[in-house]
Amino acid sequence: MSYPHDDMRKAVWSIVEKPRVVGAGGVNLVINSTGGGTWMDSIRCLKLGGRLVTCGATAGFDEKVDVRYVWTFEQNLMGSNGWRRSDITTLLGYAEDGSLVPVIDKVMPLEEVREAERLIEDRKVFGKIVVTP
Repeated sequence: MSYPHDDMRKAVWSIVEKPRVVGAGGVNLVINSTGGGTWMDSIRCLKLGGRLVTCGATAGFDEKVDVRYVWTFEQNLMGSNGWRRSDITTLLGYAEDGSLVPVIDKVMPLEEVREAERLIEDRKVFGKIVVTP
């Protein structure tokens, strides 16, 4: 799948099938950190009783919600900023005990920081780039 070019909703449906009111298909959880054009597709990927957690709006904030999906599939839409002290402490605990494993696409030296930024902007990475001194 090529993130900027493929239809995310269709890609998800090809893996887990289209959500059905009887409970088949769809996913339990979508974490949407961009808003914008992915918002409605995120909702349409949720299974019966699924949850959408939004934690950002870098691609747009003035989204429409087709409430037919929300009430028909009994979905939960919730926000999370993750900046409470208890959230950060919990996150650090996951990192410390090894239960949180970040996806690292590349490790690059500081001299290549401009290239690292270009790769991120061009969406050529899956996961994070670690820049080392």
